[in-house]
Amino acid sequence: MGLARGQSDALSPESRQVPIDLGSTVLLGDWLRGPQLQAFLQDADVALLINNAGMVQPVGALFDQNPAQLAASVSLNIAAPLMLSASVAAIMKDRETRILHISSGAGRNAYPGWSVYCATKAALDHHARAVALDAAPGVRICSLAPGVIDTAMQAQIRATPVARFPIRQRFVDLKESGGLVSPADCARAVVGYLLSERFGEKAVDDLRGV
Repeated sequence: MGLARGQSDALSPESRQVPIDLGSTVLLGDWLRGPQLQAFLQDADVALLINNAGMVQPVGALFDQNPAQLAASVSLNIAAPLMLSASVAAIMKDRETRILHISSGAGRNAYPGWSVYCATKAALDHHARAVALDAAPGVRICSLAPGVIDTAMQAQIRATPVARFPIRQRFVDLKESGGLVSPADCARAVVGYLLSERFGEKAVDDLRGV
């Protein structure tokens, strides 16, 4: 089951696609109170939740940040994954639940112009640490940094004015030198990590070091 604003033609016919704006806590909350997730998980022995949606905006120093855009980023990057994680765990009860937050090196290192993005990714890291300490039966969790991936977000980063993002050239150089990982290769590595026996041994991890 995939929750996203858009639909994909690449998924198998057995996949269910739920069109929803995960940046809206109201819409997501309404959906979570409905029957779809409960029905989807009712016969599952194991639930795998990948919290992948995220946005890098707003980019810029504190005085340049749009408050509405900031709120949207916090809703999508933090509220949505936490709401989904709690809902899946509640439905699964003591059955095995693996929760994977897609984090970033920005959650562990501060970058100029990225105070909101860094803060939201750090929140996912700390959420995973605290959930792991709860030691709830059946729950495994990890906040995983996947590396720098050749996505539309990266194109957006390279198009950001240097005045707002002083280290933009670093990402331009990664693109030009072939240093970005393809989405397909990254997805295979992430799924392999999620399905491995070691998943959950570290609450916070980096795919590049695995």
